[in-house]
Amino acid sequence: MRAVSRLFDSMDDTDLTEVLQGHDQDQTGMMEERCILVDAEDRRTGSLSKIECHLGQGHRHRAFSVVLFDLQGRLLIQRRASEKITFPGVWANTCCSHPLDIPGENADPPGGLVAAACRKLEQELGIPKTVTSRWKFNHIGSFEYRCRWNQSWVEHEIDHVLIVQAEAEIHPNPNEISETRWLDPEDMGEMMNGAGHWGGTVIAPWFKMIWEHFLSPQYPDIDSIAKSAREEIVRCGELTIDSPSAIPGQSFLDALGFHRKRVEGIIMDSLGKMQQERLHGAMTHLFAGGGKRLRAIIPRLVGEAVGEAHDGHYTLGASIEIIHNFTLVHDDIIDQDPIRRGLDAVHVAYDDATAINAGDAMLAVGFEILAESPEIDADKLAFLVSTIGEMVRKVAEGQQDDIEFEQRNTVTEEDYIAMITGKTSAMFETCARTGAILAGASDEIVDNMAIWGLNLGLCFQLMDDLIDITGDTETLGKPAGSDVVQGKRTLIAIHALASGLDLPNFRQVYGAGNCSDDDLAAAIRELQESGSTAYARDRAMHHHSLAHRSLELLDDNPAVQVLKELTDFQLIRIN
Repeated sequence: MRAVSRLFDSMDDTDLTEVLQGHDQDQTGMMEERCILVDAEDRRTGSLSKIECHLGQGHRHRAFSVVLFDLQGRLLIQRRASEKITFPGVWANTCCSHPLDIPGENADPPGGLVAAACRKLEQELGIPKTVTSRWKFNHIGSFEYRCRWNQSWVEHEIDHVLIVQAEAEIHPNPNEISETRWLDPEDMGEMMNGAGHWGGTVIAPWFKMIWEHFLSPQYPDIDSIAKSAREEIVRCGELTIDSPSAIPGQSFLDALGFHRKRVEGIIMDSLGKMQQERLHGAMTHLFAGGGKRLRAIIPRLVGEAVGEAHDGHYTLGASIEIIHNFTLVHDDIIDQDPIRRGLDAVHVAYDDATAINAGDAMLAVGFEILAESPEIDADKLAFLVSTIGEMVRKVAEGQQDDIEFEQRNTVTEEDYIAMITGKTSAMFETCARTGAILAGASDEIVDNMAIWGLNLGLCFQLMDDLIDITGDTETLGKPAGSDVVQGKRTLIAIHALASGLDLPNFRQVYGAGNCSDDDLAAAIRELQESGSTAYARDRAMHHHSLAHRSLELLDDNPAVQVLKELTDFQLIRIN
């Protein structure tokens, strides 16, 4: 971040630290790259950093878009990773980026474009330059467009279209790409028309222009497309993201806001059963700190996606959320964490004894409201109570493993995944399973949603571990870097300890109990440079992919789209 700030001291009106706050460090680092500025006729006029080209009103610059067909005529598309600063989560063509102001890439088109394309195909899709250097890239034209992503970021490009047909083994970089698909002509038609499961999907505006002006007139005749180069620059003007969900995740955020009010009312009414004033205060303390209430809302969202949702789903969600907060109260005592959701932890705001008592009471209330609910049929109540009871047991077992890990010399990756499967994922799995059961879903769908919830929870915890060392205390609502200082056996730490690298700063800080901010920052840099944070991110992306795979088995509807957006939000959320 400091390197980026030094580059752009001339940008007096922009607080770069604030603009880039919370964004992925790999992505912010690329903001230093210099793009090629061009006039309206694509003549080079100079260069500016990527951030200057895209921030505020932006500057016109040169870009390229690769459209790769395999020998069967299928087109490779990608979904941009949530870590991307501009247009995260949208579906786009095979590869799209900018030639840089460096030797080879700053040559006139198409030479500089092909050099840049080979670089990015390797970086994003893992296709070596030794392979792409033998490909025949067909430059079929260019177009100019401008499209604003949000208040801060904009694209203004002259985008050059490169067509290539070849076989390729791809290894997507999860920091750049969250999903890839090979689409046949029928799939492409559905995608661009928003038909079938593509309904409501956000497609990159430049990809739509490529389709409209360069591909669709002769598609699927790839040879004809490759030979139909256009001399003039196509002027597409000001574009908008014209999807029903203009910002990826908006449908989920809307659902979250709507359902949260209902479920929070049930939660607070339920906790109002406690008449002892101090105990009631301790029980409601964490809820005053806010939170998205994911676990409270997931049963309802799942119910809407797979069956008949009703008010009983709110009670079910409230029950699980109250029990979840019981585990947080005890967890903070065990770890001696002083902050939770930006507030003093319950044991700090009150005392250890009261916090323990409050947690116990919350567990009781969680089961009590479930048993009393008039919306939950008796034939389903026993299953729900049994499943939630099993969840509490798994959470306790996972918590105990976590405690004992600190005293063990060796903790393997498999040990860690098993631990978080109980401590974290069991709750998400239960939310999904019980929500489907209560909605009257078939056994097959119930099991499928449980798999979705399990992988959602694993992705959630792995991202939480990453956020702990990349966030800040104010944003996190808990001490930043506390996992490192406390010697927590996260996947990041396990990978670092097993790496065989020296990592002196990390080893000095790890498990020290306390340290200076500078020492902690140095330790975190070593974790990043060693590849340990990247490894944890890759594992998170693996479980993210498995979660999406479960959702693809469902009949598509708006509620399923909300679950897909929820799944994607685990990559960028702050809990």
